[in-house]
Amino acid sequence: MADASLYDLSPVLRLALLGIAVASGPLAWVWLRNKQAAPAQRLAALTLLTLFLTFDLVLFGAFTRLTDSGLGCPDWPGCYGNASPTGALDQIRAEEARMPTGPVTHGKAWVEMIHRYLATGVGVLITTLAVATWLQRKRGVPVQPRWPAFTFAWVCLQGAFGALTVTMKLFPAIVTLHLLGGLVLLALLAMQAVAYRQAQRGTGAFVLPASTRHWLVAAYVLLWLQVALGGWVSTNYAVLACSTFPACQGSWWPAMDFRQGFELWRPLGMTGAGEHIHFAALTAIHYTHRLVAYAVFVVLGVLAWRLRSGPLHRSARTIALLLAWQFATGLSNVVLGWPLIAAVAHTGGAAALVVALTWALRESRAAPVAATESRDAREVSA
Repeated sequence: MADASLYDLSPVLRLALLGIAVASGPLAWVWLRNKQAAPAQRLAALTLLTLFLTFDLVLFGAFTRLTDSGLGCPDWPGCYGNASPTGALDQIRAEEARMPTGPVTHGKAWVEMIHRYLATGVGVLITTLAVATWLQRKRGVPVQPRWPAFTFAWVCLQGAFGALTVTMKLFPAIVTLHLLGGLVLLALLAMQAVAYRQAQRGTGAFVLPASTRHWLVAAYVLLWLQVALGGWVSTNYAVLACSTFPACQGSWWPAMDFRQGFELWRPLGMTGAGEHIHFAALTAIHYTHRLVAYAVFVVLGVLAWRLRSGPLHRSARTIALLLAWQFATGLSNVVLGWPLIAAVAHTGGAAALVVALTWALRESRAAPVAATESRDAREVSA
């Protein structure tokens, strides 16, 4: 469990003010660019900008994790009870003298705190969206406050997981859930952005053949499974368990310990019984992610092909490009020894796929069964 002594709430007010300062720039930009626009259009613009900044936050979160900066400030929400590492110089220097490479160093402390500043700023933007949508709804503007309110609740939960990530010393299950929570935020904001887009053009969702819509749903479920597996690989530092492709350790089926590898509730690098985790367990984590990746490529490839000539042809191109991106960055992680830029880019590609497939799902609906059967009958007779 988390150590209560690691929570020091004294810098909360200063951190909140910093979050407001971070959010004030995007808020001012949206207001100035849409000063003459209708309230719903301003909310749509703010939703898109918040989606973009949340994507950036996910990337910076990956950078924080991959540079081992997650414990750069070992308490929460500040840094040794201060709003910035500047006020904690003595404590950080003492830790650096004891362990020069970390986990606490001056550079890592700044990376961790910048991540918290950005997260607080995104939280302020999401709070603004929820409050503004509710106020506009009360004034009779046809906007839906339910999803912004749920997104606000989710970002609060995400903040709690961010705190547990630090205070539970990078527990793999907590860190993975924190990553997934960030991607859920992206999906929620993407859904709202599409809803505004549909309202502005005055049309509903595009109609897809039922079979194509089923492929889309299946691809979405499989993508989330793969994202969770990828997070488990990253949070267990299992990327280098296989350093060749397509085989692993010179074998198509290397020695693997699935029981240890997928024991979910355990400290980093340890089993639940307090023993050091075996290398075979890390191999199992890595290789499972790789095997599921093959299925993801097939399913998303077929989906992109089926969408290529319909109303979602742009989504088809985006999915195809992101698949190529994920293959290139994933392969680079393996054969180049997990370079930082490739690792961050791989996380970014996964996040972009979540947005792209969420967008396609929200922009589409299945054709009625009778219409689908009639179309199929026409194709057979032809």
